Parts: sequence; structure tokens; C-alpha cells
Amino acid sequence: MSRVLAAGLLVGAYLTEVSTPALASNGTVAAPGSITTDNDRVRVVTETYDLGDEAFTIPTSGTVSEIRAVVHRPSTVRGRLPVVIVSHGSWYGCTDPEAQKWPCENGTPYPSYRGYDYFAKALVQRGFVVVSLSADAINMTSFDYGDRARLINEHLRLWRQLSDGKGVLAERLPALSMHVDMQRVGTVGHSRGGKGVMWQASDKYRDEVPDGVRIGAVLALAPVKFDDPEGDNSDTLVTDTPVAVVTSGCDGAVGEQGQEYLDDAKGHSTKPAYSVSLRDGNHNFFNTQWTPPAPLGEDDSTGPARELSPESQQDAFTAYATAFFEKHLNDNLEGEDLLTGRKPLPCVESATRVVEPVTD
Repeated sequence: MSRVLAAGLLVGAYLTEVSTPALASNGTVAAPGSITTDNDRVRVVTETYDLGDEAFTIPTSGTVSEIRAVVHRPSTVRGRLPVVIVSHGSWYGCTDPEAQKWPCENGTPYPSYRGYDYFAKALVQRGFVVVSLSADAINMTSFDYGDRARLINEHLRLWRQLSDGKGVLAERLPALSMHVDMQRVGTVGHSRGGKGVMWQASDKYRDEVPDGVRIGAVLALAPVKFDDPEGDNSDTLVTDTPVAVVTSGCDGAVGEQGQEYLDDAKGHSTKPAYSVSLRDGNHNFFNTQWTPPAPLGEDDSTGPARELSPESQQDAFTAYATAFFEKHLNDNLEGEDLLTGRKPLPCVESATRVVEPVTD
């Protein structure tokens, strides 16, 4: 472990100035290209950390995984900022689709974790830090959803150290040392990653979350949903954390089975649960690395003649997710009407749903 960690490098850092869809002050969605923060533009710093392809051995399963992530943050960091962790789903583990082993014997690790940069940059404009994790080794070697949850927890352990100015990330991300608030952490999981974040936050497994870390909001994006054994939802039942689900009506990969997470919450959760279904969205367009013309990209829509454009689908997700995390990590209610459907998403047809928390 120490040899691999010592080999970890900060791959790079660069500045961008972005204009992305955001919530306007009246709770609607601003037009693409507009900014609703106090500043006309927010400079976004993009950094990566990479501790190696075999940096983490998951104790319960023996799965060997990389520790690799891209980090988006404001160029100027003041105080302690909330953190959102993103976990991608199942895709090619290596750029050579014929690769069979981890580390890749052919090609290089596939950059699925870079497919949510658009969403991350939008949240940075709201003062968040966004960390998108690579899970290529799990995609190559493991079918255990607990592995996805435990990889998230390992990254959170490192970020908890960083919040105290310690650990291997302190030298790689010095601007964020002692500037992240690990009591305001959100998670996003796409596809199999969606079940992974539900697993990680579940009543059954939340004790595995590192000490000093509080998961304050969980969003499952086009998630898989099946119980194993059938009828036992305990692995992913979340009753003490706000949950949001985003699904799409033309999802040719997993359909809209993720809406069942709201059914599980009904009558059990002490926190609200929300969902939005994008009528003509598909599965892969949420990740730019899975979207044509990206290498190995695929259009999985069941209704390609009427499908949303990738940009429209990504804008809709970004607006909805921003409203959710602003409410539950920042106590900002300006997107409440979007979450409840009182003000529907513009330019897309969608259906919203809210499960109210149980009360004494």
C-alpha cells in the first residue's frame, strides 16, 4: 500500500471560466449560458489525484481498486465548503474494449469519471466542491454493490483527513486543506453507482461511513433497482437521509425501475424523497464519456426519433440536482418549487413526485 501511495501524483490542475444552467433567484432554471451567482463568472479549478491502479484492497471482498478522482472547486476558497461525491456506473473499464484484466493489459483506464464535469462545474458556481471517482477496477472485476459503497467510503476517509489538513491529499490538494465541510456531504450515483450510493447511505450500512463524515443528501441518477434476495430492500433502504431519484422514460438500459426507491421510502423515511422522470431522456447521455461521439459511446434510447439532446438532458439533470443539494446541504429553498413540480423544468417534459416524511 505505501509503495502505491507514494507513487500517487497530482496529474494536473487548470482553470476554466464556465457559464452553465443554474437556478435563478425566483427558483426557475436560468437559460443556458446565464449565471445567477453574485459574480458574472466563477472560475473553476479542475484538479486530479491518482494514487495508482491498485491503491485500495477492499477488505470484505478482496477487490483491488484504483484510487483516482477529478476534483472541481472554486478558484478562491473561503471557509468550509460542502462536498458532493459522484460515482459512475458500469461501463468499459479500459479504453480497449477487448481488455480482460485489471490493471488494463491493453489500453488505459476508461475515463468514465470525467463524464460529469458539466454538472460539477455548475455546482462549483454555488460554492460546492465536487469529487468524481473512478471505479474502473470494480467494473472489470466485481459485481458486489458493496464494493462501490466501500470505495466511496475510502475516498471519504481521505477527505476527512484533508479536512484536518492531514493525509495523502493534503499535499495534492493544498487549497482545500481544512476548507471542506465533512458534515455537509452529498452523493450522486449513476446507473450501478446509483445503487452504490443508496447502499452506502442505507440504514444497514451507514455505520461504515467514516467517523466525522455526515451524508446529508443522496441522489440516484438512472439507477438500477433490484433486491437480492427479492423482496428484501434492506441493502438500499434509506430512512434518515433526503433522497432524490432522476429517471428517464426512454432509458434502454435500466428503464425507470429506480422510482421504486421512492416506494421503499414511503411510510418509513423521516426525510423527504423526490423524483423527476424526463419523458424522452435515455441512460447514457447523463455521462458525456458514454455519449456519441465519445469513443465507445452509445445511444441507448428506446425512442431515438424523439429523444432529448444530450445538452438538454444534462441541463435538466443539473438544474434538478442543484435544487436538491442546495436545499439539503445549504438550507437554500430557492429550488423548492422545482423539486416539488410546482415549477416544471423548462424545455423538457417531465413528471415529479414527492414522498413526504413520516411524522410522530
